[in-house]
Order: sequence, then structure tokens, then C-alpha cells
Amino acid sequence: MRKHCLYCHKGVYLKVTWNNLFKVTERPMLCDRCSKQVEWIRGNCCKVCSRLSKQKLCFDCKRWNQYYQGNDPLNKNISIYKYNQFMKEIITMWKYRGDYILGHIFQADMKQYFKQHYDTHNEQMIAVPIPLSNDRLYERGFNQAEMLADFLSVRIENVLTRTMNEKQAKKTRLERIMTVNPFNLVKSLNNPVLLVDDIYTTGRTLRHAAQLLKEAGCQEVYALTLCRG
Repeated sequence: MRKHCLYCHKGVYLKVTWNNLFKVTERPMLCDRCSKQVEWIRGNCCKVCSRLSKQKLCFDCKRWNQYYQGNDPLNKNISIYKYNQFMKEIITMWKYRGDYILGHIFQADMKQYFKQHYDTHNEQMIAVPIPLSNDRLYERGFNQAEMLADFLSVRIENVLTRTMNEKQAKKTRLERIMTVNPFNLVKSLNNPVLLVDDIYTTGRTLRHAAQLLKEAGCQEVYALTLCRG
């Protein structure tokens, strides 16, 4: 069976067996050459943010814990990939050049990591995609976080709206950390919440969202992100 790599468009060959004949998600989305450039986060990681760390709590998360006086609003984030050059190129094409189909590269891993880390919450958990501003949504034509959330077998609630339109990518680390909360919460949730986004850099965006949810009565806020920057 032959298909094409979603990134480089070269042929991908799959040996057909009775086990994979009817399972579309098992068919590789990337060719062998492209797959080898993907780096999964493996090994010792921070228990809160998935950063590679020999300590259970990395330096960043220790500082967040101090900032929130021992009440970090984000219970845990799981990131799947290292944000290497190859992943930057894919995400740039996907988000900023409107190549929507590239998002399907992440579908199988999103499902697997959700099942592996959050399956115990599956029946109660609600996924909340990190929203874009109206202007940014108009520019891109889709919200990448919502696309990722759609891959999961969990209820989705768009309870956050974004009121500020500043680009995080051009900010320094300190500028990101000091940003004013750009979100509004339009509906409170009592269920465990899974925030979904593409990249965890400083954790500021996720914590802004988590803080609003916690202040409105949500007891547990987790996150699933593609990459740990």
C-alpha cells in the first residue's frame, strides 16, 4: 500500500496485514527520512512540565511554584516532542502558511499520549483548547489547538476567549512571564480540565488559562502540548 509523506510528499510504503488493513491511524503520515528527524521527549523529565531534567521538579517549575506561593494552577503538562528545527519547520508551515493537513501528522501521538497519561480521567475530563484572537483566527483560518483537541476522545468546551492579540513568539522570556492575562473565562467548569496547545515555552500561557479556571472553581487543570520548547 502506498501513500505520500505529508511533509516532503515522497512515497510512503506500508506492508499490509490483517492487523493494519482497516486501521487508518496506523498508516505512517511521514516517510522514514522525515520520521527520523522527529525527537520524542524521553528519559528523566520534570513531573510538572515535561522538561528534560534530572530532578523531579525543574528550576522553571520551582520558580513558578514560588511565584504562586505553593499553589501552581497547572497540575501537570505532558509534551510529546522536542522543539527541534524539523518540528519548527512543520509547525511554521502548519500554523502560519495555512497547510492545515499537516496537523494530521500529530493525530496518532496525541491519542496515544492522552490515553497513556490521562485515561483515568477520560469520562470526566473536558478538553479546553487555548484560543486565538479573532484577528489571528482570521489570518490562519483555523485554531491549531482546537484541531489537536479534536483528535482526542473527550468532550471539548471553548470556555476561554482571548482579549489580547500580542505575538508571544517575538517576546523575550521575561516579557512572556510578565504578560497580563490575555484570556476571559465565559463559563466555569467543575470537571478536570485538559488544556490543549501546540508549544509549551515558559508555561505562562497555560498558567494564565489555568488560573482563571481554578479561580472559578475547577479543582484540576492539566495540559497536553505537542512540543516542549
